[in-house]
Amino acid sequence: MKALKYIIIIFCLSLCGQMKAEGGVFSLLKKVGTMIDSMSVKGVDRRYIDAPEKPWQLILRGNISQTIVSMKGDGVAAGEEYDVNAKLKTVPSQYIGLWAGYRGYGIGYTVNVGGDKGSYLTFGATGGAFGINVRIHSFENSKPNMDMDSELLTEEDMEEMKNVMLIDPIHVKTIIADGYYMFNGKKFSYAAAYDQSVIQKRSAGSLMAGLMYNYTDINYASDSNGDLIYLMGGLGRVKLWQGSVGVGYAYNWVPVRGLLVNVMAMPMLTFVNKLKAYNYGTNIEEMMLEPEFWDDTIPYDEWDKWYYENVRIKPMGDQTFNSGLSIGFDTRASITYNIGRYFFNVYGQFNNIRYHHNNSNGYLNDWFIYSSIGIRL
Repeated sequence: MKALKYIIIIFCLSLCGQMKAEGGVFSLLKKVGTMIDSMSVKGVDRRYIDAPEKPWQLILRGNISQTIVSMKGDGVAAGEEYDVNAKLKTVPSQYIGLWAGYRGYGIGYTVNVGGDKGSYLTFGATGGAFGINVRIHSFENSKPNMDMDSELLTEEDMEEMKNVMLIDPIHVKTIIADGYYMFNGKKFSYAAAYDQSVIQKRSAGSLMAGLMYNYTDINYASDSNGDLIYLMGGLGRVKLWQGSVGVGYAYNWVPVRGLLVNVMAMPMLTFVNKLKAYNYGTNIEEMMLEPEFWDDTIPYDEWDKWYYENVRIKPMGDQTFNSGLSIGFDTRASITYNIGRYFFNVYGQFNNIRYHHNNSNGYLNDWFIYSSIGIRL
């Protein structure tokens, strides 16, 4: 919540700087504002794109999002081969927060009010022919959806795996930064659809090029997760760095005055696909030799206590790999309605990112839907 307060304070101070007398920092802010004002409409066809008279946007946002992290692996335990699919699938989570900006340059912060325990921090900058966005999402989850196929387990055991509850949650942090260049920036505006800093007056489309950077940190390395680490072949933490490039198309449809519908689709080729795997040893096989491990007469609570008091992991070093080329997708859709100095917007985005490492592979699916009410000041 502190970050939310800072956004409001920064917004208010900047707004005061625009209104107060010339001099010092306020004078500099006004000059920068004037430069941004001219950039927002430079080279555009004013029959298609127009800049609102009020330059500031203050937006109240509600956000529904879901992240799915799938980690697949195989190995051998007690002489039997097994496959495991550890799928961390969060329930759709609800966030609420503020975004404040000047002509498309701004910052936003949303906090969780339901679902996973996490937060979003977003930065945005849009001009006549470009758009840049940075989204930071941190969350944790204690109930991954586990699927496992092995002769070591009965059908009942495998069904229980789907409802496993971790004592120590899996921690996930993602940073997604993307930038776009519109080849028809004269008539097509990305900003009109995604931050409402300008207004699209007539329908237009554009071929576009994009770059995307993704950093993902998946960490479940703790003693109490020793069984999960064992099943994943010793993998207890994964860091991913990925760089992608793509070419796609976006279209702004203006069926009636004030209403804008946008659709964008872009396949992405990942040319930088770096993975750092943190390996851990466990004492699971040693524990399997203990009579308590296989004793069905021990009450579950006592067996559970014995297990978590004795299971241990230890770091075994880390390795860095390049996973090679892969294909992903970036798709977006947006609906905006402008009425005077007020505007209403709903937009969604879907990202698909993949990785592989020896016998382990996986993917990250990330989607969100924003709904917002904004005012221009």
